[in-house]
Parts: sequence; structure tokens; C-alpha cells
Amino acid sequence: MPQSKNNFVDYVRIYVKSGNGGKGSAHFFRSRNQPKGGPDGGDGGRGGHVIIRGKSNLWTLLHLKFKKHIKASHGGDGSKSMSTGANGKDVFIDVPLGTIVKDAESNEFLFEITKNEEEVVLLKGGLGGRGNVHFKNSIRQSPRYAQPGQLGLESSVTLELKVLADVGLVGFPNAGKSTLLSCVTAAKPKIANYQFTTLTPNLGIVQYRDLQSFIMADIPGIIEGASEGRGLGYRFLRHIERNTCLLFLVPADSIDVVKEYNILLHELKKYNSDLLDKEKLLVITKLDIIDEKIKQKISRNINIDHVFISSVNRQGLTKLKDSIWHLLNK
Repeated sequence: MPQSKNNFVDYVRIYVKSGNGGKGSAHFFRSRNQPKGGPDGGDGGRGGHVIIRGKSNLWTLLHLKFKKHIKASHGGDGSKSMSTGANGKDVFIDVPLGTIVKDAESNEFLFEITKNEEEVVLLKGGLGGRGNVHFKNSIRQSPRYAQPGQLGLESSVTLELKVLADVGLVGFPNAGKSTLLSCVTAAKPKIANYQFTTLTPNLGIVQYRDLQSFIMADIPGIIEGASEGRGLGYRFLRHIERNTCLLFLVPADSIDVVKEYNILLHELKKYNSDLLDKEKLLVITKLDIIDEKIKQKISRNINIDHVFISSVNRQGLTKLKDSIWHLLNK
């Protein structure tokens, strides 16, 4: 489930084109016994659609990174004996759940894919032209024309992935997000003692009581000014938008836990103030490096819901899971 920095792609721009409709036929029936039969031209087939399809087993847009032009096939032409041309083959663009499709020129939101096997027709194929048999009437017995097929549609769109997870981990680099994820899930994110160890969102499934579970996402570290493009910028802040609740991780050895928490809130507010409406929990990490006296001092200065944990010693993890489950089921 974790993605390396080389194979996690969450934004692509592609050119798409649906197929043209086939031409109608202007054929006339001919046989030995009927050398001058009436019109029997069939209709053209419709052009292929371009369809966006959700796939729950995909976690990135990597497979589309170098596929910049996607075109559906054209419909077949109509033929004699009122035979309809074959429809053009639809082309399916498979995307991860949580993918948003926008018009690349106007940036207009078109739709979002959130369910497995969900299909949305992005561009319809052109209709096939009608054959000459449709234009015969009491006045015009032998129409020698048929309709051309409609042209397909074309567009440039952007696909933007927003990770779907129940819980998002928010914090400065080295706050202990990756360590926590590795302790409570089977995910194996890269962990090291330097900034921006996590360069892509990592997902893991947290097993809870009675075989229940929820999905947790480790979002790359935020720094002060991230909403203005500093550090990794706001590239990964979009992934927080799909989380049901947010855990703000601040290490116990921080100079000012409350100040650090407020900086994180401020960065999220500047990016999208709606994020502050989500359920929130302050998680103070690295409990193993402080004593009870310092813990009580920190708690006295905090007037919001908070939990102390140590991922290294696995302290407080059961209480943390209970608190998360309560937030998810409010």
C-alpha cells in the first residue's frame, strides 16, 4: 500500500477524444430479379465513448503519467441490406477512488469517482449517420444520400487524486506520524530522523475491536508556510480534504505544544477553512522521553481533547484507537 516517491502520482493532465460516428449508407438493393430496387442503406455505428472507471485496487495515477493522449475508436459505416455499422469500442480510463476530474482549461469541476467499478461517461461518441432507407417517402422514392456520422468530442482534463481515508495524520516533519502508522497498521513507511522522510501519503488499515477497522493516512509533513508553497507546499494538503477526522501529532519534547498545534491549524485554515470543521484530536507523541511531572504540566496548558502516546513503547495506543473510533462514529 505505501508508495515510493517515484511511483506515487496524484495529478495528471490528459487529452481525450471520443470516436466519430460511422457514415450512413446510400446503397440500393440490386438483384437479378430486381435490378432497380429501393434504398436499403443501413445506419452508421456510434463512436466509442471515453469512460472514467473507479478501481479500488489502484492507489496512484502512475499508469496514466506517460499516457497523454487517449482516443476511442470510430463507429463503422452502414452497409447494404440495412446493416448497421459496428459501434466504436469504448475506452475505459481506470482511476483510484477519490479521483476528481476537472476541465483542464477552465479548471471546472466535472465529477468525482468514489466507488469501485463506478463508471462515468466523460465524452460520448458521435452518433452514426442514418442510411438512405430513412429518407424514402411517397414523394422521394429513391434518395441517393445518407447522413455522415457525427464527429466525436475532444477535451483536455486533469485527474487529481485525493486519498480516501478515515483518519489523516497531520504534523510537522519528525512528529512521529510514520512511526505511529507502522505500529497500528501493517504499512511499512520509511522512517528516519530527518525532515520530509515521508514524501508521499502512506495508507494503512487499523484493526479495531470486534473485527472492525478504519483506514489511516500518513500525510507528508507540514511546515509553517506550507499553504504558501514552502517545504513540500500544499501539494499534499489536498489529501486531508477526504479524511473524516484529523489527528494532530506534536512531540512531547516540543518547546510549546499548544503553539505548534495552532500553527498546524493555521496552515490548514489558510489552505481550506472547511478543514477545521472536521473532528480533531491532538496526539502528543514520544511519551517515553518525558516523565509524569512534565506530562502533567503539558496537560494543564491544553484545553482541547488530547491523548499521550509512545509508539516506541506502544503506550496509549489502545486509548488512541478508542478515541478515534468515537470520533468516527459521532
